Amino acid sequence: MSGCSGNCSSCASKGSCSEPKADPVKPTLEKIRHVFVVLSGKGGVGKSTVSANIALGLTLRGFKTGLLDVDVHGPSIPKILGLQGQRVLGDGEKLLPAETAEGLKVMSTALILEKEDDPIVWRGPLKAGVIKQFIGEVAWGDLDYLIVDCPPGTGDEPLSICQLIPDADGAVIVTTPQDVATLDVSKSVTFCNQIGMRIAGIVENMSGFTCPHCGEWTPIFKSGGGETLAKKYGLPFLGKLPIATEIGECGDAGQPFVAKYPESPAAKAFMQIVDIITTIG
Repeated sequence: MSGCSGNCSSCASKGSCSEPKADPVKPTLEKIRHVFVVLSGKGGVGKSTVSANIALGLTLRGFKTGLLDVDVHGPSIPKILGLQGQRVLGDGEKLLPAETAEGLKVMSTALILEKEDDPIVWRGPLKAGVIKQFIGEVAWGDLDYLIVDCPPGTGDEPLSICQLIPDADGAVIVTTPQDVATLDVSKSVTFCNQIGMRIAGIVENMSGFTCPHCGEWTPIFKSGGGETLAKKYGLPFLGKLPIATEIGECGDAGQPFVAKYPESPAAKAFMQIVDIITTIG
């Protein structure tokens, strides 16, 4: 149903319109070719770092890409990408997403707060409403890919996204190798199966550390847990991402990692996952 033009009988008689406005989500999604939702049932697995570098990797591959951060209470994407302190503006009709130097479009609650340390104290309906706005009322334009970074768990934000974008190309589920992580992350697999969300595959983050001095590889958090999880559920395994001190340093400095250290083993591992994602959908 289309929205009111402002000239309907209800507007004329009551001074306001009772006709429903058009839902902006569908026309926005029609301009986006592929959507991938990044999930994890466990906090602290580096999910936002994975989301940011996958999105940036797609941009570096020449794809028009957007990154939607729906971690309402703990948004970290702007910090990781060097957008901290920026505020989004409107064009009179929609919000204009922030943009990195590489051309990646970004939207996050961190970009609408007056102060960086302001908490967002919202219940479920408010969170669902702003997530809907971040899709339909942001000027994403024509995109090849939209990457959605969700908070850990299977609560309001992941559920809202999966309901708003039921035909997404798939969920990218992030875990670390140890059992305590894969146990919680397995809940995200079940979550996707229950709501009918396709799973693109599993990424194992923090999969070992190679000493820059002696070259010795050490599985600090074990290794292979993500691959084992993928086999258990019959899912694609997208790859392993090593621990690299440069990733943390770049995140703190607001310097996109895969752009700054493109020849590093960790950046190449990210780009291998990016290339797999481009074959899905």
